[in-house]
Amino acid sequence: MYFTVDAAPQHRLPLYKTVLCVTCALILIVNGFSLFHNLQSLKGANFLLGQTSRVAERLQYLNVLVLDAESSMRGYFVSGKEAYLGPTRTVTAETELEFKELELLLADSPSQLKNLTQLHTLVRRKLALMTQAIEVYRHGGLEEIVNIAKVSDERSAMDELRLLVVIMVQEQNETLAARSASFYQQYQKAVLLGMGINAVAIVVLIMFYQLVRRSFRNQAAVEHALQMSNETLESMVAQRTEQLSVLSRHLISISEEEKVRLSRELHDEMGANLTSISMDVGAVMHKLQKSDPELAAQLKRARATLLDTVEMKRRIVENLRPSLLDNLGLCAAIESYCEEFSRMSALPCETDIAQHIDGVAKGRDASLAIALFRIVQESLTNIRKYARASKVTVTLQCSEELLVLRVIDDGVGIESNTLVKPMSHGLLGMRERALLLGGTLTIRRGRNDKGTCIEVHIPLRAKVDAAEGISSPPRPPAGDRTPSSLPYSTRPHSVPSLNDQ
Repeated sequence: MYFTVDAAPQHRLPLYKTVLCVTCALILIVNGFSLFHNLQSLKGANFLLGQTSRVAERLQYLNVLVLDAESSMRGYFVSGKEAYLGPTRTVTAETELEFKELELLLADSPSQLKNLTQLHTLVRRKLALMTQAIEVYRHGGLEEIVNIAKVSDERSAMDELRLLVVIMVQEQNETLAARSASFYQQYQKAVLLGMGINAVAIVVLIMFYQLVRRSFRNQAAVEHALQMSNETLESMVAQRTEQLSVLSRHLISISEEEKVRLSRELHDEMGANLTSISMDVGAVMHKLQKSDPELAAQLKRARATLLDTVEMKRRIVENLRPSLLDNLGLCAAIESYCEEFSRMSALPCETDIAQHIDGVAKGRDASLAIALFRIVQESLTNIRKYARASKVTVTLQCSEELLVLRVIDDGVGIESNTLVKPMSHGLLGMRERALLLGGTLTIRRGRNDKGTCIEVHIPLRAKVDAAEGISSPPRPPAGDRTPSSLPYSTRPHSVPSLNDQ
């Protein structure tokens, strides 16, 4: 498996997707400007419509003012009461205000301004005649007014004023109709343009949605393929790890069996041969002491060398398979090895081993005793090489359900990365031996966070089939799949704390 430290390539969005996004954004921007322009146009057209409507209303109101003033004047002539002259007295000021308002409303229409000027003249003339009639009435009475009315053309003046108002109103109505038609056309154009732009935007958005959907599907497919690849890789790694674990336990079992075989051969055959040679050399040396003292001295040196060889054979046999383990039990073997360790390394090594451990070890598989002894042996070897400790404690306690082995030192300890992921062969060998018995091995800091504590938990009531399965090479079932190995962790048990040791 290869890994790279190069930075990941920066992927860019494809050009057609970028163009599509920019096009959609431009269409929406143009649609926004178009809507703003259309709203302004509609607002202007609506203002013109309102202005035209107000002009017609003002003209009608102006006509009403003149007619009301004329009616109030006639009421005054008939009754002679000044109260009827209220509208007549205010009509001038009101008409002037209306004309000013109309001039502002008709500022953009020269023809209507011309008619308005003519209407203004007619209204002033009418109001002047009404004022003269009131003065005449006050000095000459009603008869004088009747005489003036017989000879004056007041009716035609009023008709001319009405006609001019009707003409201006008609023109305003025509302008209103034209502006209404223009307003409706602009409204239709705005609606059609907005619908067209929205339709184009919808089409572009649908295309963009299709692209995004396709990209999402491709990404989902890639993620699914990656997930399947990861699952396959994890399964393959788990299978390989399981196979290696089973193989390592098998090798440990084979190694112990081979050591037992070698130790027996060395002890039986080689020991018998060496003993026979020693006896023969001793007999010859005894006969040659008088006849040939020099040869006797050489045979004596040879016998001394032979005895050293026998002692070396004994050490080799003890290293291969401790005889105390088979003859006196696990407790005696561990205590003897700890004493030998103290003698060789000049480090005090205390032992605290429960008395009934031998009974427990004999009641279980023979691999339990040798595995615990090898773990103690490897732990003390590591302490002698690397720990630089001043004191070592080996405890082996047992309850009804759990057997606990602790090897504690007060040395420099193991580095944190090694504690988290130990990769040395010795530590892995101890872990595999614990797993072979269905237990767990934990490496942590010792007392007062100093040194190292190697702790082994072996369940006693759990059925452990690993020894039986590894005594002979495992046969994988159909499909070349290896059976599952024992778990690396077991259910936590209550064990004595380090402070109690």
